[in-house]
Amino acid sequence: MTLLQKPSSLSSNSWPWWLQNINLNDAHSDGLLFTLTIAILAISWYTMKSAVTEKKKHPPLPPGPRGLPVVGNLLSLDPEIHSFFACLSGTHGPILTLRLGRKVCIVPCRTGAGILCSPRMAPSGGCCEGCACGTCLALPPSTPYVPGRAQRDNEHAVGRNRDGEEREEIAAEFRRVVADVTEQLGKPNLSDFFPGLARFDLQGVARKMREASSKLEVVFGKIIDQRHRMDGLKREKGDEDCSRRECEDFLQVLLRLKEEGDAKTPLTMTHVQALLMDMVVGGTDTTSNTVEFAMAEMMNKPEVMRKAQQELDTVIGNNNVVEESHIPKLPYLHAVMKEVLRLHPILPLMVPHCPSKSCVVGGYTIPKGARVFINVWAIHRDPSIWENPTEFDPERFVDGKGDYSGKDFTYFPFGSGRRICAGIAMAERMVMFSLASLLHSFDWELPAGEKLDLSEKFGIVLKKKVPLIAIPTPRLTDPVLYE
Repeated sequence: MTLLQKPSSLSSNSWPWWLQNINLNDAHSDGLLFTLTIAILAISWYTMKSAVTEKKKHPPLPPGPRGLPVVGNLLSLDPEIHSFFACLSGTHGPILTLRLGRKVCIVPCRTGAGILCSPRMAPSGGCCEGCACGTCLALPPSTPYVPGRAQRDNEHAVGRNRDGEEREEIAAEFRRVVADVTEQLGKPNLSDFFPGLARFDLQGVARKMREASSKLEVVFGKIIDQRHRMDGLKREKGDEDCSRRECEDFLQVLLRLKEEGDAKTPLTMTHVQALLMDMVVGGTDTTSNTVEFAMAEMMNKPEVMRKAQQELDTVIGNNNVVEESHIPKLPYLHAVMKEVLRLHPILPLMVPHCPSKSCVVGGYTIPKGARVFINVWAIHRDPSIWENPTEFDPERFVDGKGDYSGKDFTYFPFGSGRRICAGIAMAERMVMFSLASLLHSFDWELPAGEKLDLSEKFGIVLKKKVPLIAIPTPRLTDPVLYE
């Protein structure tokens, strides 16, 4: 019996249906089966070669932990996602893939993983039509940059000349609404992971965001109406001292641009409200949390605080207050700020991005529509880049080192590329001015018996897990300076 003969011990039903009708006793059977065998081997070889070729054309996704059906890796996520992703990269490599529900998520955790510059993805809860929140900014792509006094604080952005009582009332309402918007933006939303559920809004995130947006419109309306009335009264009195463009605050610039109009890129009241919201949401928690981390780190290292205060005393003296003109003359305090932004980047995973087309990064396919989280927190603590990466050491940024303009992919707390943070100048001035004022005016110490806790709590904006409580002691010689 040849190797291709049908064994008598096997029933005919054991053979594939396409060999059932072959008569192996036929003189031509061996030749026919030999031909079929060669054909099968040839097809198998071609299939394997095609698969290898296809793999070369389309590299695999980055590695990552295995997930469960339907939910993927959702159930295994740790609340401190930024450090959880960093731990996973130690096992799976510098760039990770996780499946969160129906979404493929790509997480670069080291500089060598490459940096993706793709459109930002807003959370589904922030995508309500006409929303005044910063996630849904409806400005057309060619909207001109608003120059002038955009780097003022939030108080100046919404007006500074109100009667005290009315101003406090509006400010309190404003803070409540902004806190509500920030809370909704930070909530995990099932609709982000299972887009098919978005229409049902099971958690009510979109509804609450719409409600917060409506409240913001009312508050902004009060602020804008009041500003119109005040400017009108000034014009009637002939008071032109603060009507000049160099004295305009951010809101005045926006209202003037709206009134002047632009045929190509008209500025509407919705745009004005959205830009105001961007300024407030983007510049409130981010600034205050950075200042809080900086104060905590310096209180943990008193020698750093003393050195910063010595610089302030040399530049300003102890019989004067901090002015904005002093800020460029404080290189060591600038190094402190840079080190805080390295160790505690205020947006630890940046703003999520979504590639508009598939691409290859680091030898892996990044599919179109994936959600990309760049773990800048992990990159800033990469021991292959930074010496003693978990230690707070401003000396690493003295002599002007540390460029956060987005060109250095080992240090980019504000992002990089076309979508780099538009508020870098404002953030730099606000953080520096706040730190300089706090350190120059006061000495700081912990309450008796308290221990300093530097642990972090993950969120869209990184914050201290335990809020800092510190006791100030005046440093300035003239008590009038504190009035």
